[in-house]
Amino acid sequence: MIVSLILLIVGFVLLVRGADAFVDAAASVARRFNIPAIIIGTTLVAIGTSAPEAAISIAAALKGSDGVSIGNVIGSNITNIFLILGITALIGALPIHKNTKKYELPFVGIVTMLLCAFGIWAGLVSRIAAFLFLVLFAGFITYTIVMARRSTDVAPEIKTFSVPMTIIMIVVGIAAIIFGSNLTVDSAMDIATRAGVSDRVIGLTLVALGTSLPELAVCVAAALKREYDMAVGNIVGSNIFNILFVLGTAAAIHPLPFDQAFIFDGAVAMFAVVMLMMFTAHNSKLSRIAGAIFLASYAAYVWYLI
Repeated sequence: MIVSLILLIVGFVLLVRGADAFVDAAASVARRFNIPAIIIGTTLVAIGTSAPEAAISIAAALKGSDGVSIGNVIGSNITNIFLILGITALIGALPIHKNTKKYELPFVGIVTMLLCAFGIWAGLVSRIAAFLFLVLFAGFITYTIVMARRSTDVAPEIKTFSVPMTIIMIVVGIAAIIFGSNLTVDSAMDIATRAGVSDRVIGLTLVALGTSLPELAVCVAAALKREYDMAVGNIVGSNIFNILFVLGTAAAIHPLPFDQAFIFDGAVAMFAVVMLMMFTAHNSKLSRIAGAIFLASYAAYVWYLI
């Protein structure tokens, strides 16, 4: 068990570092082709934050560990709102942008309901569902680019690397992602077997928490610097990416059987979105009290699972 936990941590580190290297190299390539920095920041970098979830879900699907594949996405979405926004809101009240409140929050609720509907109706996330998710993902990317062009925010600095270094970073990044995802899935399955729990529970807890650590680190660091503005928007965007891009890609490769137990987890994910909408409806801020309630909700959910 201890060896598996160590290997799980090593897998997470490889995933995160590999994704960072790959995204930096891809952004450098895009910059060389004179793609605007704001576009790179809202597409490549955004997709990169979901790379660990995508790698885990695809690897798990190919290994037949469908519980880890779907559980990772639903669990990450629950973790993002209840745990990450809960911790961040305790540091300081989080403002929510108008577009996030008006469009993105309802949209993440819609795609969460779509996932549960496909699961209830068909008993799996089929290739038809995957196609719909990927079409919606393309639409969301288009929306993100349009909003970025209208925004007055300063474009992120994009570092350019030499061609040989870029190639090395891409190769090493992809290798680390592939090796890290396989190591993580194998370790998670071993832990599940030894602990006598299902791969669904492991996907919803350990794996989901591990793949959400980058978002946690970014949000907490931003909050400590009092840079609160984008925290809620980034988490909401990540949840949309997880369902549409991660599950869409995984299910396109291999249809994912949807355990009926996931209906409850999907309902919790939907409840988290509704709570976020309720707590930010009045003054467009997520207060410290809301953060405490989110953390208590996450603790209750994990306690229920375990």
